[in-house]
Amino acid sequence: MLNRTTSRWSRLIAGRALSVALGAFLVSTSLVSADDGFQSVDGLSVYLGIMPASVVRGHPSGHQEGTMHGGVPSGQHPQHIVVAVFDSQTSDRIENAEVVATVSSLGHVSHEHIVLEPMSIADTITYGGFANFPGRGRYEIELAISLPDSPGSSHLTFSSDHP
Repeated sequence: MLNRTTSRWSRLIAGRALSVALGAFLVSTSLVSADDGFQSVDGLSVYLGIMPASVVRGHPSGHQEGTMHGGVPSGQHPQHIVVAVFDSQTSDRIENAEVVATVSSLGHVSHEHIVLEPMSIADTITYGGFANFPGRGRYEIELAISLPDSPGSSHLTFSSDHP
């Protein structure tokens, strides 16, 4: 029992540390979400991080992160979207969700749908994928999160300024 409780708290602390690290990185790159990268809906606590794909490109060849999601896309200003999902009541990380992001530019002139893939970071599961933010301005990132054995999906919309 002690090991299970300790393991649960370790995962929670690792998840929160990842969120803080992502938040610090976002502040330093001026891709700050107006909602600070956190929202709750339908009993879910959701953290969103956006970082330049060049961070992933910087990994040495053969490094696992260099090939995730099919590799870094070409195009102008590719970004890596990372989402962590928790149960709001228990703080347990949700590792079996389906997460789809829709990235829209200001005025919804363009949009891109991305199925965010599960990925392991510090022995925990987050969801990630690449999207192009082709120009300066404000973008909306709508997340649709579906859980097994739950009807429908939960929707959240984050905003991000792209310099």
